[in-house]
Amino acid sequence: MDFRVLIMEKYNRLLTWKDIPQIKIISHRGNIDGENSDRENSIIYIEEAISAGYDVEVDLWVEESEFYFGHDFPQHIVHIDWLLKNKDYLWIHCKNLEALESMSHFDGEFNYFWHNTDRYTLTSKGIGWVLVGQIPYSNSIIVLPEKLGYYDKCDEKYDRILKTKGICTDKCNYYKKELNL
Repeated sequence: MDFRVLIMEKYNRLLTWKDIPQIKIISHRGNIDGENSDRENSIIYIEEAISAGYDVEVDLWVEESEFYFGHDFPQHIVHIDWLLKNKDYLWIHCKNLEALESMSHFDGEFNYFWHNTDRYTLTSKGIGWVLVGQIPYSNSIIVLPEKLGYYDKCDEKYDRILKTKGICTDKCNYYKKELNL
């Protein structure tokens, strides 16, 4: 069933697509059809997600003045030229203080953020980043909604997706199809 019909039943009117703000779908570490930990945060995998039309959340480390992607540790070297070329598609999760410090010197060029045990954080562009299990708000990105069963269109949790700026997910293609984007 089209989610607009559910909203029509709830609010007594059928919405047009113009009534629904465009929801941004962000690939989590390059994943678009499910988690693939062997390829996550690799340049080729990230480029595949960008080519498929998605922004990508990446995990950035800086060690000894070199940039790296990797979730738990610096793994894939990345050059600043590549970061600058792809900056409009990247949501950069700074994984160490050196990465945060480095990003802060680019005068607004990048969209980056840092969090450790925080449930909510703001990106450098002022967009909320809402961690798994937390209630999203209108100017926020909800992270990994699939981890909490945000699949059932008749569920109140699913409605929350429609009220956010976007989602960061391992299942981009699923949500693109389900949300008719």
